[in-house]
Amino acid sequence: MSEASLNYAQTWKKPHFIKSSLLRYLIYVGTVTYFFLAIYTMDVNWTRVAEGIPRGADMISKFFPPDLSDSRGVILDGILESIWMAVISTIGGVLLSIPIGLGAARNLAPTWVYLFCRSIIAVSRTFPEVILAIFAVKFFGFGPFAGFIALAIGTIGFWAKLLAEDIENMSKSQAEAVRATGATWLQWINYAIQPQVLPRMIGLSLYRLDINFRESAVVGIVGAGGIGAHLLTSVQRYEYATTATILFSIIAIVITLEYSSGYLRKWVQ
Repeated sequence: MSEASLNYAQTWKKPHFIKSSLLRYLIYVGTVTYFFLAIYTMDVNWTRVAEGIPRGADMISKFFPPDLSDSRGVILDGILESIWMAVISTIGGVLLSIPIGLGAARNLAPTWVYLFCRSIIAVSRTFPEVILAIFAVKFFGFGPFAGFIALAIGTIGFWAKLLAEDIENMSKSQAEAVRATGATWLQWINYAIQPQVLPRMIGLSLYRLDINFRESAVVGIVGAGGIGAHLLTSVQRYEYATTATILFSIIAIVITLEYSSGYLRKWVQ
């Protein structure tokens, strides 16, 4: 082995993000210390935690076998209502998100349009869906329409932001090549931007669909329609076999949407 090769390391090591080893260790120690102090200030009743573990195990054991009878059709109606809420809120939210997302892309819109659309996205992302559902119930009354409004607003904040970021990170060469052909603005959007963002946005649309379906169970608890009210009622009545049926139905639908998302992404690419 030559003398030159001995002066260099034989293996490559990724450089540390923080070069100072002292500062790195101080951050580690501070993080661990903060974590334990936060746990300590939570005032956890460990006795109750210990007692709650067997109670939880007993509750889960009562999930089986699930009650599949649904003699009154309540569970099926709630599931179908949740699916309906999730589908139309996703479609409506995505359609509204397209112009907002285009306007929120810095490389596509003038400054005043960019700031206006970014403000819409920021406001729609400020509140979780359950808070939006509470206000929607106050405005429009109990029922699935309030849930639709809450989920659609949440979809706008999610989908429009990701669309704008995808457009800002797209390949400039393809966009410039289409523009050089003398294409109109709509042709430029259709042939330069849409092919680059469409596969990911379809996957994100399906991801948002399963988020909206899961959130429909949450907003239903505050009276905004869906399966959530039936889920809460079954728990309050200690009808855990019915609770299991509802939970397993939600899991099955979410898994179906997950596999559908992967298939559609492969199909459009």
